[in-house]
This record gives sequence, structure tokens and C-alpha cells, in this order.
Amino acid sequence: MNMPQTQADFREGMSRMGAAVNLITSDGVAGKHGFIASAVCSVTDDPPTLLVCVNRNAFVHNRFLSNGVLCVNVLAAHHQKLSGIFARYVEGVDRFAHGTWTTSKTGAPVLTDANVAFDCRIASTSTQGTHSVLFCDIQAVHLSANIDRGLVYFSRDYHHLEAAPQDLPPAAKP
Repeated sequence: MNMPQTQADFREGMSRMGAAVNLITSDGVAGKHGFIASAVCSVTDDPPTLLVCVNRNAFVHNRFLSNGVLCVNVLAAHHQKLSGIFARYVEGVDRFAHGTWTTSKTGAPVLTDANVAFDCRIASTSTQGTHSVLFCDIQAVHLSANIDRGLVYFSRDYHHLEAAPQDLPPAAKP
């Protein structure tokens, strides 16, 4: 692939920025869908808002907008295989057959053992280049009682991040 050096440098630079691996899920009039994203971050805590970036050419893009809801499931180290399943869309394969799921206020699928899951309504969108930026109002937060090692993507590979015992909340300490 021949791309301008600035784009190649940007992509290489971004590969060096470690990021949490998130499974973004939705359900509604456009059906149940999910995709893997690292482009997720907090916007504000008043009101609690996240942003999620999704490629406008992605199969799920318009389906998420039609559903108007999503859940950001922050994956743990033991979800690495699940991440791979959702990273590749295969027609006719029920990716939700993997993992244990429930729903919350919005009806979006919540991975029951995610380190944390943010159940959201899409409040607004903005377009930048190839992506839509979804601003998502938090409707519910589901904190896992058992924090597993975090799953991060860095230098084009998965890595596991472990919190020091003194950093864990009392309910999660060994």
C-alpha cells in the first residue's frame, strides 16, 4: 500500500499509543451488532459522556446509528479470543454465541464479565474524515466485582495490564 508518508507515520505512531480494547455492542431496530474499538474515551463526567469512533464504511456504522444505543464493554485479558471473534465480521456467524450476555437500560448487549460496561444512548454525532464520532450519554455503569487484568492493544499486538493490589478496590483485592 502506497500512502503519503504523513499518513504512514501517523498510523505507525498510533500503533505506539497503547489503548484499552473495547467491544462496542448495540441492539434495536437494526438488529444486534458488535465491533472492536480502541478509539473510545471519556468526554466529561457532568453529564457522564463517552465518545466512540466508528468507520463510516464499516458494516455496523448505520446499524448503530439506527439503533441509537450502544454499550462499551471494556475487555479483560481473558477476552482476547472474544476480541478476535468480533474483530472479523463473517456473514451468518453469531458472534454473540460467545461470552455471557445480559442487557441493561438501553437494551444494548452487556458482556457480564467485562471489567466495566457503559450502557449508553447516542446523543450526537460528528464526522471527521473516514469516521463518525459518536457522543454517548451514559445510562448505566456496570462494574465487575472481580477485576481481571486489562486487555490493551499496543504495537499491533495484545498485551495484558495488571493493577497492583494496592490499586484495586476493596471488593476486588485478593
